[in-house]
Amino acid sequence: MKSILVTGAAGFIGCNFVRLLLADTNSDWQVRAYDALTYAGNLANLADFQQDKRFTFIKADICDPKAVDTAMEEMDVVVNFAAESHVDRSILSAGDFIRTNIEGVRVLAEAAMKHKVKRFLQVSTDEVYGSLGKTGLFTETTPLAPNSPYSASKTSADLLLLAYHRTFGFPVVVTRCSNNYGPYQFPEKLIPLFVTNLLEGKKVPVYGDGMQIRDWIHVDDHCRAILTVIKKGLDGEVYNIGSENEQYNINITKLILKHLGKDESYIEHVTDRLGHDRRYAIDSTKTKQQLGWQAQVDFEEGLRQTIEWYLSNKPWWSAIKTGEYLDYYEKQYGHRERVVDDG
Repeated sequence: MKSILVTGAAGFIGCNFVRLLLADTNSDWQVRAYDALTYAGNLANLADFQQDKRFTFIKADICDPKAVDTAMEEMDVVVNFAAESHVDRSILSAGDFIRTNIEGVRVLAEAAMKHKVKRFLQVSTDEVYGSLGKTGLFTETTPLAPNSPYSASKTSADLLLLAYHRTFGFPVVVTRCSNNYGPYQFPEKLIPLFVTNLLEGKKVPVYGDGMQIRDWIHVDDHCRAILTVIKKGLDGEVYNIGSENEQYNINITKLILKHLGKDESYIEHVTDRLGHDRRYAIDSTKTKQQLGWQAQVDFEEGLRQTIEWYLSNKPWWSAIKTGEYLDYYEKQYGHRERVVDDG
C-alpha cells in the first residue's frame, strides 16, 4: 500500500504526517495531499514538498463529492485529518462542524468504497470520551460521552465509519489521540498561542484556575503511531494514542514562561469555557501491545524544541496572526477577556 490520500494535509498534524512519509528520500510513498485551505490550512506548511515528484496537492473540500471522487482514484490508503477542530468555534457556531466532520466523512467513505481503498484511517480525538474524574484512563471501550458540538461531531463520524465497517465490510480503523503539540500548530491552541503571545509582549490567557489536565503527545509520536496503525492495525478497530504525560494547563504555562524568561505577571486568568472538560488521560496499552508502537519524545525536551521552532519561524506565525484569525477573535471574545483552546 504505497499510494496515500492525506486529507487536511495542510493543517498541523496533516503536514507533519506528510513530512514523516516523505522525510526519507528513498521512501516510495506517493502522497496526494488534499486540503480546502480554510483558516487553519496553510499551504506554506507543505512548501518543502512542492517540487517532490512523490507529492501532489489538491485544493478542494471533502464535502465536494466530485472532487473527492477524482482524488480517490488509484489510492491504496486514505488518512482523514480534515476536520473543524476548535472547541470554542463549535460553541459559537456548530454548523461547519456538522458539515465537515460528519457529512464530509460520509462523502470520503462512500468514495473510498467505490474505489476499493484498502485502508481508511479516521483521525479522531480523546474528546469523544468526555471528561474523566481524578482517576482512571480512557480505553477503547470507554462509553462515548462528548460534551461539545466539536466532540459530538467527531463521535458521530467515528460511529458512522464503524457502522460502514459492520454493514459493508468497509476497511476502516479509528485512532483517538490526546492533545498534540509541536511545529506548525495553528496559534489558537494553548502552546503556540502562549508562546507567540509572549514573543509579542502580550499576556497569556489561562482558563479559570488552570487546573485542567490533558495528556500531551508530540505530533511526531502521533504521526508515527498513525503510520503504525496503517501498516498493522485491524479493520473495524479503534486504537488510542497517548504518551502517559498528564499535565495541568497552569504547569505548562509556567514552563513556557520559564523558557522565555518571563515571570508570572504575564498570566491572566479568564472566564472558563462553557462545559469545559476537566481531565483527559489516554490508555494506549492496546496500541503498544498489539502494534508495537511507543511514544519516544520526552515532554520537556519536546516542549523546548517546539518553543525554539516558534522562535525561529516568526514569519510563519506572524502571517497567521492577522486577518481572519484576528477577525474571529474579535467576534468571539470582543465582549470579554480572550481565552484559548487547550484541546
